[in-house]
Amino acid sequence: MTLQGNSENHLTPEELIRFGRHINLPEIGVNGQKRLKEASVLCVGAGGLGSPILLYLAAAGVGRIGIIDSDSVDQSNLQRQIIHDTNWLNKPKISSARARILDINPNCKVNTYKKALTSDNALEIIHKYDIVCDASDNFPTRYLINDACVLLNKPNVFGSVNQFEGQVTVFNLNNKSPNFRDLIPEPPQPGMIPSCSEAGVLGVLPGIIGIIQATETIKIITEIGESLSGRLLVFNGLTMRFKELKLSPDKNRTKIRTLIDYNKFCGLGIAKNQANAGYWPENISTKKLKNLLEHRPNEIAIIDVREPYETEITSIQEADLIPLGEIENKQTIKSIKKLIANKKLYVICKSGNRSIKALYKLAQYGIDGTNVKGGMDKWPL
Repeated sequence: MTLQGNSENHLTPEELIRFGRHINLPEIGVNGQKRLKEASVLCVGAGGLGSPILLYLAAAGVGRIGIIDSDSVDQSNLQRQIIHDTNWLNKPKISSARARILDINPNCKVNTYKKALTSDNALEIIHKYDIVCDASDNFPTRYLINDACVLLNKPNVFGSVNQFEGQVTVFNLNNKSPNFRDLIPEPPQPGMIPSCSEAGVLGVLPGIIGIIQATETIKIITEIGESLSGRLLVFNGLTMRFKELKLSPDKNRTKIRTLIDYNKFCGLGIAKNQANAGYWPENISTKKLKNLLEHRPNEIAIIDVREPYETEITSIQEADLIPLGEIENKQTIKSIKKLIANKKLYVICKSGNRSIKALYKLAQYGIDGTNVKGGMDKWPL
């Protein structure tokens, strides 16, 4: 791999001491450490996976790190996103991550982008870096990163986590490598795979997967060992077992020629008149719903479609708990119709995804309602 840095960039006496344990490894040595100093890595996401990636790449001596993330630090992040702490609550994740990186390695150059990666900016941003680490948490961004890396011929170090299981591999390392579309040719339907905010995730799991991503990145930069290109490493935290799956390029896959609308590709940008035979539920903010509860409580009905254990964390006293599974199994349709008689229905879940699914199902039985955007994650305290 050809690095974009300055090949004449020598190690300083301080760096020779700081990275001495690397330099003592024959596989790395002074030349390998210089390659790390000359390298540039873009990390897409500064959350659960991004935290260990950024921490260990900075500690390893990567010379320039880019961070792109549009979110701010939330209380619920701190269980696993270890690059942030309570002092950075409600502040940009990129600022928190940058400060921590510079605490670890003041010589690291850190570029930050407080924005979402999009088809409009991906090529411009990614072409400035040698390697991309995919620490994102949604399918549109994963396909976008993949396609941009293919077009720009950049290695893509991929990781994903859910509940107790994680996956990691390397895409697009060379012209014989598979890419993300060889693993998942078509995106799953929206809502089929719950997000970490809905399904939960063991706090240490992103650390394990992210550290493997960082390890693969260091190996690629220093050109040592055998990468995970062509191999999908799957880890189960409950059984403490790894398994390896072979991954090969699909010779018949459509060649990637340009970036597309990835929200539409993943079914998230459907026009209203195309969705579910014309049905598209309205949205209401949590702030407006709370105001309705305070001023017109007798005119509304709220259904919480989460699981009972989720309500132990936080709940709305006036809401009726009817888990999504009971609605999908038609168990509660009659009771819901009685519940909402002469009232306007609002449906809430944790983040807003399950409530949409519930409303689509209810619409099949002539029940109309409004989705609570952002769910309990956004409920005013």
